[in-house]
Amino acid sequence: MAYQLRKNFKLFSLNSNPELAQEIADKLGCELGKNSITHFSDGEIRIHIEESVRGAEVYVVQSTSQPGTEHVMELLIMIDALKRASADSITVVMPYYGYARQDRKASSREPITAKLVANMLVKAGATHIITMDFHAPQVQGFFNIPVDQLRGGKILSEHFSNKKLEDAIVVAPDNGGLGRARKLADHLDVPIGFIDKRRMQPGEPDSMNIVGDIQGKNVIIIVDIIDTAATVSLAANLLVENGAKGVYACCTHAVLSGDSIQRIEESAITELVVTNTIHIPENKRIPKITILSVAPLLAEAIEHVHNEKSVSPLFE
Repeated sequence: MAYQLRKNFKLFSLNSNPELAQEIADKLGCELGKNSITHFSDGEIRIHIEESVRGAEVYVVQSTSQPGTEHVMELLIMIDALKRASADSITVVMPYYGYARQDRKASSREPITAKLVANMLVKAGATHIITMDFHAPQVQGFFNIPVDQLRGGKILSEHFSNKKLEDAIVVAPDNGGLGRARKLADHLDVPIGFIDKRRMQPGEPDSMNIVGDIQGKNVIIIVDIIDTAATVSLAANLLVENGAKGVYACCTHAVLSGDSIQRIEESAITELVVTNTIHIPENKRIPKITILSVAPLLAEAIEHVHNEKSVSPLFE
């Protein structure tokens, strides 16, 4: 598909996921803008935009994946540089919105980092956000600028539709993921189940019960984020122990920290399907992991915003 872009369109990449940014540029048929990111001797970030952006409609691709603090600061400094260089608008294309897991005060004296990051982006000068799968839906309301939240489930469901798994069932690994699991199950036209976790007494391990018929079935587990992979690995092992034929897992954001790769390797998971909202280094690209690209979806969203077309068809 050939996209029509006006002369004032500019797309820049920062350091979190340059491969994804280049793929988006290739899909749009444009060049990435020229900018350099260096550091002062004490480690402070220094950014220089190496072309004019006066009056430009600018899009900046940056996930706030680890190292999260470094990538957040890169983004804030870039937005400030663009604003001071008289860019007409600054759309932040943030495939993975980090610091979103603290989206409310779960107990006394806790921050709400999802709101803090939103405040910093808006204050710095961002005029629009394009992102994928917030950890909690209310994060969208933390912004006082337009936010388009795309769904990774669309890409994941297409993958499993093409696999044509027999006797499939979608299972949420906890009660909180039922909405996400139901959407995938509806798209694949398969039944749904979930793992009910309950803590009986303080200090005792959780009681885990499987709700749904998984005997002899190919089970698909869906979550939004896989970080340590503890939850998804434990769920996969439990499902196989209780008669599942095979277990497939999928998520939008593959954080994959700590011993996650070892857990996945040793678990009963047949295939883990993730997207490239977060850059996955070569040492974590094990045979069990399938990586799907979000570049076509993000490129289409950028083109819709740029040409003032409705973005809602991309949510369906």
